[in-house]
Amino acid sequence: MNMELEADTERREIEIDGKEEVQDGYPASERNRRISSNSSSSSSKRSMPPWTKQITLRGVVASFVIGSVYSVIAMKLNLTTGMTPNLNVSAALLAFILMRTWNKLLHMAGFLAVPFTPQENTMIQTCSVACYGIAVGGGFGSYLLGLNKKTYEQTGVDTIGNYPDSYREPGIGWMVAFLFVACFVGLFVLIPLRKILIIDYKLTFPSGMATAVLINGFHNSGEKTARKQVRGFMKFFSFSFLWGFFKWFYTGKEGCGFAQFPTFGLQAWKNTFYFDFSMTYVGTGMICPYIVNLSTLLGALLSWGVMWPLMGNLKGQWFPPNLPETSMKSLNGYKVFLSISLLLGDGLYNFIKILCITFLSIHSRLKQKKLILAVSGQDESLDNLKKNEFFIRESIPMWVGASGYLLFTAISVISVPFIFPEVKWYYVILAYIFAPSLAFCNAYGAGLTDINMAYNYGKVGLFVLAALAGREHGVVAGLAGCGLVKSVVNVSCILMQDMKTGHMTLTSPRAMLVSQAIGTAIGCVISPLSFFLYYKAFDVGNPNGEYKAPYAVIYRNMAILGVQGFSVLPRHCLQLCCGFFAFAVGVNVVKDFSPPKVGKWLPLPMAMAVPFLVGAYFAIDLCVGSLVVFVWHKINSKKAELMVPVVASGLICGEGLWTLPASVLSLAKINPPMCMKFLAS
Repeated sequence: MNMELEADTERREIEIDGKEEVQDGYPASERNRRISSNSSSSSSKRSMPPWTKQITLRGVVASFVIGSVYSVIAMKLNLTTGMTPNLNVSAALLAFILMRTWNKLLHMAGFLAVPFTPQENTMIQTCSVACYGIAVGGGFGSYLLGLNKKTYEQTGVDTIGNYPDSYREPGIGWMVAFLFVACFVGLFVLIPLRKILIIDYKLTFPSGMATAVLINGFHNSGEKTARKQVRGFMKFFSFSFLWGFFKWFYTGKEGCGFAQFPTFGLQAWKNTFYFDFSMTYVGTGMICPYIVNLSTLLGALLSWGVMWPLMGNLKGQWFPPNLPETSMKSLNGYKVFLSISLLLGDGLYNFIKILCITFLSIHSRLKQKKLILAVSGQDESLDNLKKNEFFIRESIPMWVGASGYLLFTAISVISVPFIFPEVKWYYVILAYIFAPSLAFCNAYGAGLTDINMAYNYGKVGLFVLAALAGREHGVVAGLAGCGLVKSVVNVSCILMQDMKTGHMTLTSPRAMLVSQAIGTAIGCVISPLSFFLYYKAFDVGNPNGEYKAPYAVIYRNMAILGVQGFSVLPRHCLQLCCGFFAFAVGVNVVKDFSPPKVGKWLPLPMAMAVPFLVGAYFAIDLCVGSLVVFVWHKINSKKAELMVPVVASGLICGEGLWTLPASVLSLAKINPPMCMKFLAS
């Protein structure tokens, strides 16, 4: 959602009550065995260049290009629906395509090209993911945007706890400074523990492992497969870009164009049920698991198909009829707080569950430590021993992590109160005292389950600081504190996932850290610029427009809730919120304790919450993407497995990149020449 579904798009069924985790139709043990064997056969045949050779100038340039493009795409997703898929695999694929194309062009021009290695591929993927990760997790569609005046007004100027001075307009300067001090702390917090997480505890980090397998596969798949992937990407990238350009011509006024096509009739269109022909969301649907897309559709049917029409008829009984639609005391208040209930119920349950799994697993490992040490030498394969030896030999000195963390903590303690006077220096110290333990718990949980819970740790910071700062300053302090905690926990978890990728591709941890630092620095500048590209060109935050930014209102209301309690809720909303909170917890309990064949089809409450504010149209787009993947696998499963990531990446990048010229045209006051609109006869 930023979209906080960045964790949930890869939701796994967790081992509970003796049941084995199941992913992609295979038990976890079988899947890990296959991944390990595939990776082993490819990586053992390669030489290992020194870490200084793994970071190249062309790699940094490629990372800058890929990271910038994905930052623009992720920012659009953040400001429209708040839902951003995991693009790590797509970034690795794009890096491979870009560098192979570059080398081929050099060869055709008669120049000698330096070979493109898996280590350089991993470095580019790490750097570009770190760059666009700031756009995803930097709060531009949630806690930072929740500080602006428009969100303050949407929340209701007369709302208790929403004080007149509790807003801060976006600015490139303070945003860049805040991101630098908050995100760079996260780079150093888990460096001393990387060996424990990767080698000693043998955590799988499924996303990092899958990316490593993909990179190893790219470099061992042969020239024919590489050409097919490059051509496929360019074909669908071009189609998506030109389609975005074609759609622009028909959007001369608000409410015009293909994005407002009444696919299922005008009455369904009024309730946001239509296909808006967005290739970005179709590509996103191709990447997201079926259960995520179906959950969003179920949430859309429940909210826009049933609840909002019925509650709209209660105008005058539950809420005054003369209130504007954006008022938190009208129907909009129910939309916001019911979605918050689902998010908090799902998040709190998973937060507690991951903590329990983490502590139980650590306790079990400590009990069996002697036994593990006795037999580990017999169980380790030669390839794994080679990876471990390389990972340890290329170690990062302990003093780098400790001094880096202390240095950036000191900078944060001094600078954050200047950026946000409501956040006292001792609040920052309090946040960073608990940050290492929170970051370790999150990284350990992500290593076991592939669920990054950084957004939930951020909410803990939000509620704690909002309550500590008091009524007058609580909203700003809570939103800023959310950013401090979430940034540290999120960046450190991403680094550990990338360390796992580097471990399996024989990429030096030193190169990984430097690549992550370069990508983070680029992202701290590119992401605010990407945000302002949309903020200046489009009506960001308009609940009736394309760029609704739903999570800005949600996070601001959570901060007000932390300050004022339940007194801010509209009539009968508390009872409904309790029901939805219980529903979210109950669904998760049933999912975890039911047989895997049943549990895998139960909806994800966090995915269900997204359409409550956004509308049903994007859920339909996502399901169209799932339908394409399903049919493709039925027709030719082998080709689908090879080409689905390629096609999805092309669709996402093409229309996403069209946003750049569209924004420039909007800033230049050049409007589309036509308006296509549908009216009742």
